[in-house]
Amino acid sequence: MHTKAFVFPKESNNSFVTLTAQLTKPLKAFTVCLHVYTDLTHDYSLFSYATHTQKYNEILLFKIKMSMYRVSVGGAPVFFKPPESSPAPMHFCVIWESASGITELWVDGKPMVRRSTKRGYSLGTEASIILGQEQDEFAGGFDKSQSLVGDIGDVNMWEYVLSPEEIGTVYAGGTFSPNVLN
Repeated sequence: MHTKAFVFPKESNNSFVTLTAQLTKPLKAFTVCLHVYTDLTHDYSLFSYATHTQKYNEILLFKIKMSMYRVSVGGAPVFFKPPESSPAPMHFCVIWESASGITELWVDGKPMVRRSTKRGYSLGTEASIILGQEQDEFAGGFDKSQSLVGDIGDVNMWEYVLSPEEIGTVYAGGTFSPNVLN
């Protein structure tokens, strides 16, 4: 972990971090990047962005058993299977762009095969952003079996798609100003 981290010491339905973003208009693109360190083998949530108007998570990064990751935008999931690695800090960037629906997951600075979901969709602005738990309702509905045990750090979010060079900079610990979460 490059800088400070949130520590989730045990499986629980009340161990999570709430973040606030000041958005004034619906999102038509985003990039979310974060570092994670865990040795869990069961399903767990890393990043959950929910709004009052969307029944499901607007954005969800969720680890599924068997080294699969589910990325959901507007409740529509796509799945990625990065190469397996032993427990070590991992860096993730999730990218989505409305005009094409292209969805990307970058793991440790490397892109996975692109997917497409929710073309033409816009993400709501009044968001509850939760680290370490999945929201089954706005800012709540937590299930301890979906909780992260480990660390999350260097959480950043932009309202646009980062270039591969910018993702490389973020992965290497470099900085430039996130405009949604820092």
